[in-house]
Amino acid sequence: MATTLSQIETLARLRLDEATPRFWSSDELVGIIVAGVKDLWRDVVNLKQEHFLTINESVTVAEDTEILGGLPNDLYKVYLIEPISNGQNEANAGLVFKPADYNSPAFQSARASENIDPLDATIYYAVISAGGPVGAPYIYIAPKTTDDLLVRLVYVPTLSSSLAGASDVPIPGDCDNALVAWTVAYARAKERGDRSPDPAWLATYKGEKDRILMGLGVRNLQEPEYVPAVFEAYS
Repeated sequence: MATTLSQIETLARLRLDEATPRFWSSDELVGIIVAGVKDLWRDVVNLKQEHFLTINESVTVAEDTEILGGLPNDLYKVYLIEPISNGQNEANAGLVFKPADYNSPAFQSARASENIDPLDATIYYAVISAGGPVGAPYIYIAPKTTDDLLVRLVYVPTLSSSLAGASDVPIPGDCDNALVAWTVAYARAKERGDRSPDPAWLATYKGEKDRILMGLGVRNLQEPEYVPAVFEAYS
């Protein structure tokens, strides 16, 4: 069963020697927990983004248009773009979307070229503007196409902005101890003369976070960890 932010709050109060709300309000502690969730989320996404992948098959490329249509507002990082009709005998067989800097020579050359038939070709794309949670980014493509097509967008969404006490903790890896340590560290700032987080609890948080990131590791263990050496058959 998933842990909720309220359960993390209860555990934190026990560490703060406060079973019932007196010195720290529930809203205050939940706000601190949400900040800890965001800190964990950034590192998990940077190292293990596959935990949050979302597949959207409603993104479109319109004929003679340089911007993808129908992008989700919560798009944070693009993981993959590919045509949906890309089977051997389908309309977009062999079409590949390849990321490139907007100012790269390949992208500049593609922008200056004529529109292409989206079949057995390469289309470059670049993600422009802030993106979520501010709003959907722009994804520019080049060259433009002579036909409309539907594409599959695999992406990492932004963290929900509506986290509350009843929300499930959206971080994999059993992160309760890390969030308790984060919460106590920042709650103790109210008691400290310099109003800074408690360094001992911050160190505990860092140790817990490092173990979470290490534990997430490789998710698919079907393939062997080691492969035969190149010339092993000749030894």
